[in-house]
This record gives sequence, C-alpha cells and structure tokens, in this order.
Amino acid sequence: MTSDFSLTVPPELELASRLRTVQFLVTQRPWLDLYGKNVRPVAAFGSTSNKPFIDPAPIHRLLPDELLFEVFARMNPYNLGRASCVCRKWRYTIRNPLFWRNACLKAWQLSGVVENYKILQSRYYGSWRKMWLLRPRVRTDGLYVSRNTYIRAGVAEWKVTNPVHVVCYFRYLRFFPSGRFLYKNSSQKVKDVAKCMKLRASKADCIFSGHYTLSDDKIEAALLYPGMRPTVLRIRLRLRGTTEGANNRMDLLSLVTSGVNDSEADGPEEDILGWQDDETHNPDVPAISHRRGLTTFVFVPFEEVETSVLNLPVDKMDYFVPG
Repeated sequence: MTSDFSLTVPPELELASRLRTVQFLVTQRPWLDLYGKNVRPVAAFGSTSNKPFIDPAPIHRLLPDELLFEVFARMNPYNLGRASCVCRKWRYTIRNPLFWRNACLKAWQLSGVVENYKILQSRYYGSWRKMWLLRPRVRTDGLYVSRNTYIRAGVAEWKVTNPVHVVCYFRYLRFFPSGRFLYKNSSQKVKDVAKCMKLRASKADCIFSGHYTLSDDKIEAALLYPGMRPTVLRIRLRLRGTTEGANNRMDLLSLVTSGVNDSEADGPEEDILGWQDDETHNPDVPAISHRRGLTTFVFVPFEEVETSVLNLPVDKMDYFVPG
C-alpha cells in the first residue's frame, strides 16, 4: 500500500527532536557494563564516540551499525517490537525515538504535526514510544471484522420438524492514515475479502469508500451509498485493545442510515460527518438506527487472514465471542 503521507516537521521542532535523539544515544549508562561487553549499546550513526568495540556475535560483526539502523528505519512498529526480542543490543537500538516518531506522525497525521508535539509533551513526557503504546489509534495493517449471526425459520416438512437456519454475514472495515476507509457487508470469508479491499476496487466487489475522524478513542465514520435515492451510512465506534497498545477491538456504538438531498450527494463526502443520529436531509428517506448486527469488530492483520478462525463455517463455529 502506498501512503499519501509526507513527513513535514517545522524547523524548530526538528532541531529539538535531533537534540533529544543525540542525548538519548550518547548518554552514559554504566549499569549496562555490569553485564559485560555483549550488551554494550550500539554506537550511534555519526556518533562522537571513537572507542573501538568488537561484538562477538557473528551477525553484529557482519552487519555494520549504520546498516542495522537503516534496516530498522524501514520496519513498521510491530516488526520493531518483534525484533527487540532478539537480543539486548537490538532492543536498545530500537529504543531510538526516531523510529517511533515517524510511526506516530504517520498514524495521527490528521491531527497535524504541531498538535502531535503538544500531546507528546503534555501527556507522554516526550516519549514517542509511550505515545505509540498508550494513545488510541486506528490500525491500518489489516481489516476490522464484525461477524454477525441470526436464526431464520425454514419451511416445515411433513408437519413433523420446524427447521431453522443459522445465517452468518460479516462487516468489513479497512482504514487508511489519510482519513479514508473502506466498508463492505458480505457473507464472504475474511481470506476472500482481504484481496479486494483496495481503494481502486471494482464496483462488482460492492466496496464503498468514506471518511472518518478520530477523537481520543471515539471514531465517527460516514459513507454515501449511491443510487436513485442516495443514502448515508453513519457509524460510531469506540477503540479498545485486549492488551496495551493492541487497538484490536472496535465496539459498534451506533449504525444509522438516513437520506441526503441532491446537492449533498454531489458534494464532498466530508460534509456528511457530524450529523445527529436522527438527522435526515431527505423526507422520503427517514433516519433509521439499526439495532441488529452490532457485534464488536475484531482486528485481523493481513498476514493472518488465511489462518483466522473467522474463516470457519457456521457448522464448525456457530457463534464467535470477540472478547
């Protein structure tokens, strides 16, 4: 996925960030020497320290520190977390605030660079890594999936049995850092839908695009259904996580459909955000608040769509508890 995000930091903030990063890298930490030379921190790229140091690990002797820094700079935060479990040296290197600053500014680019710096200093004591872990954010490396089931009565045969059918369908959401999202309501499994959840999806895939806003842990999203009588679908969600920094659950607070007039149907989609629940701009299409199909959304990363339990058929998993 190619992002339309470009990092532009004001000069005064860039200077302060560089000074903080240099201080982090060259600060002496004597307690690390208690463990021996194997855990000595990585010398910073362009560091003023010229003290020679030979690491006994083969990968560290073959991979220069400058190249290791460049590799980490191109990894996403989730892979950085996995890499920090390899050894103490990698763990210390990944603590570099530069890695987490770029990830934070991209995740909350809708707030603006200056506002993100203010939140960083006021709430997270200047730690980009702590901001990444504690501040609610929308994940963009997968799909949010809501699995819904209901029972439908079947046709009685020979007046003996009353068969019922368990119907299963899914709501899919994919978010982008730029403020756009994709929505699909289908009975297809996760592994089949993940292939077509793209901004340039064909109309045959029945994927609709809209815009969203994030305020703390609340998300408000809206999209426009085209047709003879255009309809607005407005979704309100609450972010949460099963562990710290996971952000892998979304509680569906409300799901409302309402009508729009002709001018709004042809105008920017951002204008349909911020409506009241009972608000409609077309008397022929009243506002309807839906009470069914409000199961919590579960996040599924793209690398797990093939093995997710949500691909199981109804006869093997009739009900799913999102947690």
